[in-house]
Amino acid sequence: MKELTQLQLLTELEPVVERELERHMKAAKEWFPHEYVPWSQGRNYEGIFDGEPWSQEQSPMSPTARTALIVNLLTEDNLPSYHREISDTFGRDGAWGTWVDRWTAEEGRHGMVMRDYLLVTRAVDPVQLERERMSHMGQGFEQDNDEMLRSVAYVSFQELATRISHRNTGKYTEDPYCEQMLARIAQDENLHMVFYRNLLAAALEIAPEQTLQAVRDVVATFQMPGHTIQDFGRRSVQIAMAGIYDLRIHRDEVLAPVLKTWKVWDREGLGAEGEQAREELARLLDDLDVAASRFEEKRDAYLERQAARRAG
Repeated sequence: MKELTQLQLLTELEPVVERELERHMKAAKEWFPHEYVPWSQGRNYEGIFDGEPWSQEQSPMSPTARTALIVNLLTEDNLPSYHREISDTFGRDGAWGTWVDRWTAEEGRHGMVMRDYLLVTRAVDPVQLERERMSHMGQGFEQDNDEMLRSVAYVSFQELATRISHRNTGKYTEDPYCEQMLARIAQDENLHMVFYRNLLAAALEIAPEQTLQAVRDVVATFQMPGHTIQDFGRRSVQIAMAGIYDLRIHRDEVLAPVLKTWKVWDREGLGAEGEQAREELARLLDDLDVAASRFEEKRDAYLERQAARRAG
């Protein structure tokens, strides 16, 4: 089967973008970031207003919860680079351009409300946070998935992963107001996931072989958009140890359900390249299952040792 060019794919899928954009606008609920911030808790920091310096004792937030919140926020902060990347991939014309701008506007609320909440409640060191923001954004963001189908496949998984990360972080903080804020952000992320997931489903009907290969490539190389954050490896292990986001969640709650929705395992009439891509996807999920089980065993053993030390 002859592959479609990027222009052909964009043209073929534009009616789907129009339809999904209309559905999205009906489903999206207006909300206001300032309503999720307990402003009455705020007070001046050290600086030109001669306020109180930040110290960790000012917040009951656990170190792991703080780490997850910082990673989530710094990830959201790189929105200008994400906008540039999807704008370059999808274009600025027609329904594609309208979606790019709408998505960007909705995503902009996430970093805004998270930063205000964390600074007002003194959950994070504002100086360190700003230094990390400057460092992270200074690197920009360049996706490996510059081809349109790979981009859509990536964001289908990534938006769901982000939704889960926000929701689980909120629960882990044991702060009902923080959980409420992150749950609201997660609702946006879910609608974005549905948009991209439905768009990719349409691509599977138009160009099944080409699309399956793109999905395979993304699953094989997937990284969260915040992977360039300082000490991301160490922090991601800390987050995984807490069960906020780990390999098991990635496989069972992100990859598997999206692939099932796309009917990847039930599709008929695929050519040799499509069948090969599907077989490789199955192997990738099997490998992730093994890796997730190994990590769970190590985590359980570590937690048992920690509990024994505390008991002793």
